[in-house]
Amino acid sequence: MKHTFIQSLCALSLSAFAFTAMSAHAADEKIEVTPTPAVTNQELAAIYVLSEVCPKLVDDKDQNKFNAGYAKLAKEYMPKEKNAVTALEQLSKQKSFKEALKEAKSDAKKAGDKKNGEICKELTAYSK
Repeated sequence: MKHTFIQSLCALSLSAFAFTAMSAHAADEKIEVTPTPAVTNQELAAIYVLSEVCPKLVDDKDQNKFNAGYAKLAKEYMPKEKNAVTALEQLSKQKSFKEALKEAKSDAKKAGDKKNGEICKELTAYSK
């Protein structure tokens, strides 16, 4: 089944906000968290494409918030990487990643500026 950009980002948004809620809850009590399944190249490509799409859709005054939210999201999906943003940039240049990246870029283009802008705005708010 083809995984679209919007599906990926909806899943990212839901998991990101669920993670925030879970973290707040975990501060009050110890909870057991089930390991998440392996992250796919499609998910990583969708995250990477945000770094290309969002800077032109986010207000200049919110660029730092976007960068922080993007870095936080990247780190959640690549927790073993010291600098997940740099790791994603390097991954985007690898031949084995090209197909997933091409698909994510195509899906982002189909989604249009309005949908992408909403996702970017959520990610800017996610920096908190």
